[in-house]
Amino acid sequence: MFVGLKMLKNFIAMPPEALVEDAQRLMDEQQLWMLFVVKGGKLVGYVRTEDISAAMPSLVTGLDKHEINYLLSKLTVSRIMRTDITPVTPETEIETAAMLMHAKNLAGLAVVNPDGDLIGYINRTVMLEVLAEEMGFGQGGSRIVFEVVDRPGVLKEVSGIIDAMGYSIISTGTFTHKERRMVVIRVDTPNPSSIAAALQKTGYDVVGPEDFKHEWQ
Repeated sequence: MFVGLKMLKNFIAMPPEALVEDAQRLMDEQQLWMLFVVKGGKLVGYVRTEDISAAMPSLVTGLDKHEINYLLSKLTVSRIMRTDITPVTPETEIETAAMLMHAKNLAGLAVVNPDGDLIGYINRTVMLEVLAEEMGFGQGGSRIVFEVVDRPGVLKEVSGIIDAMGYSIISTGTFTHKERRMVVIRVDTPNPSSIAAALQKTGYDVVGPEDFKHEWQ
């Protein structure tokens, strides 16, 4: 999956010369946490709600009403915008973007084309939707989790067992917990007990919440 297939295109951008008070008004009306700053179609920065909140008091504290209005009429987005931009391209793999957001603690990433033009963005909400989609959530069925030792042919063997029983696999995924590698399979049945039993008979260690209760109690 690539960023370009999941990016949001309904973004709102403002030029650097836009007034901060206009940016604040727009963000309040649209319930935005961030505005992109674009000049000539190119992404040059961004402004967050906390940037505006931090800037306004620091510039107007102790001033009278006329002085406040004067400063607000002069304070532009370019004065407070951030330029530590971390963009990605539409070709970026979605998991690469997710790890980048995690590593830098970012709520979202701008998406630019090879010319540096802003064409979209991707945020944590999108990432969570992608996770749920990749795990087959919303497509029905049930999930089976089993622990495996790294060796060739595991998925082929497991899918063969499930296919022989007349079921279809909706999705597959893997994760690691304390050096234990596990495979998560969602199958198109409301009751996967017979599949779990067949996997256990073949030697796979099928696990569930009860196997981990000691870790959260």
